[in-house]
Amino acid sequence: MEESVVRNYELFDDNTLDNTIRPETIEEYVGQNDVKENIKVFVQAAKMRKEALDHVLLYGPPGLGKTTLAFIIAHELGTNIKTASGPSIEKSGDLAAILSSLEPGDVLFIDEIHRMPRYIEEILYPAMEDFSLDIIVGSEGNSRNIKIDLPPFTLVGATTRAGDLSSPLRDRFGIISKLQFYSIDELSDIIKRTSRVLEMPINDEAALELATRSRGTPRIANRLFKRVRDFAMVKNFDIINLEVTKEALDRLKVDKIGLDATDRELLLAIINKFNGGPVGIEALSSSIGEEVTTIEDVYEPYLLQIGLLKRTARGRVVTDKAYEILGIEKE
Repeated sequence: MEESVVRNYELFDDNTLDNTIRPETIEEYVGQNDVKENIKVFVQAAKMRKEALDHVLLYGPPGLGKTTLAFIIAHELGTNIKTASGPSIEKSGDLAAILSSLEPGDVLFIDEIHRMPRYIEEILYPAMEDFSLDIIVGSEGNSRNIKIDLPPFTLVGATTRAGDLSSPLRDRFGIISKLQFYSIDELSDIIKRTSRVLEMPINDEAALELATRSRGTPRIANRLFKRVRDFAMVKNFDIINLEVTKEALDRLKVDKIGLDATDRELLLAIINKFNGGPVGIEALSSSIGEEVTTIEDVYEPYLLQIGLLKRTARGRVVTDKAYEILGIEKE
């Protein structure tokens, strides 16, 4: 194996890899073409008017590039980005500290914005609309209202659950974009880019196989690439080929359409314990020991997308296609 491959493997650990491979410009960002082209227009128009870009809401299943797109928006605007997560903003002072640190034109990215407390949302409304902050300070009986003027800024919110956002918050976003699952060709391009950045080559057949098993999700594609890379390096391969890719993914129990052990457990639970459904999400959660939110955000979107699961008014139902994939004869 070439020395450079070993050296770079040691430098790029799992904690830094995601930031290292994250594209920085709109041109480097693969996929989401409609969203990407629209954002290019909106950014260019805002720069021509010398105004802050309208607030942006990005939604869709986890791992599709919402955070990356937020950083790219800041890069294209030529401004700084401050980041926070909805659950971490617990007090009005937390939000005030973040907002008061912004410079004119800055981007504030709030991940999991649907998990922000409602009373924090209400403080955010005037900040989004009028670039002002109204907060109450002091103890009860001795409190007073303080108004702080804020510089124009762009809020980019990301959520896996757009339906959980309150209408008043959702309506204050001028740009709302849904991110879709990626095609196999797009994922293959992302995998090849990752291999170039990490200087661990992968051939076309292996990249295609990896893309096929990545559930339409770049985050999963890059995570699986790291594990396949481990197998290739231990076996002293200078390039990731189809053989080592298949072996690694089979040992990770990721099948040819991207289903993992939990996906199969979920489908089999509905078939074996609930006669194929319908079954409520709470009952399903208890039967497989996974949180409701994990099932809804991580597993269900892909199973629904590829037609193995259906949501009905009475609950989740396994489709005929799922029986076929699992090799089970429907009674």
